[in-house]
Amino acid sequence: MTCVIQQIPVEQTLSLRREVLWPDMPLEKVKLPEDSDGWHFGAFLQDVEEPVAVISLFRDALGPVPAVPEPGDSATGSTTARFRKFACKISHQGRGIGTALLDYTLKFARTELGAQTVWCDARTSTSEWYEKRGLFALWRYILQGSRGVPPYEDRFQHF
Repeated sequence: MTCVIQQIPVEQTLSLRREVLWPDMPLEKVKLPEDSDGWHFGAFLQDVEEPVAVISLFRDALGPVPAVPEPGDSATGSTTARFRKFACKISHQGRGIGTALLDYTLKFARTELGAQTVWCDARTSTSEWYEKRGLFALWRYILQGSRGVPPYEDRFQHF
């Protein structure tokens, strides 16, 4: 499916972030304190005013890794970027739109921000999707969920 990817204001990401990632949360809860410092992108279909997929990108150092990484496996000392709040309308998943948006974002991080490493935290239910696109899990951790249920999350890295 053909889509156009463009930079958008953060406000244009919020409703889709909420719809896909936290449908039970108020809109205010999907905002990030660092949103004003990031780059936000949307994937648009022809003749559709609102994005069908969104992602936000930030300059952000890779946090501490629980195990000692092998030389060359860590982003320590390199320029790093982190993508967050990646959401694609459920009705448009499986059509290549999310993949196109992620590819665009990874390229932007490298060419425009000079990032040598790009990383994210992702729900384990999406692990296979990220691995198919060249990212690999650094580790798994438990994050307290919004409903009191601790979902597992994986931290992914892309060189």
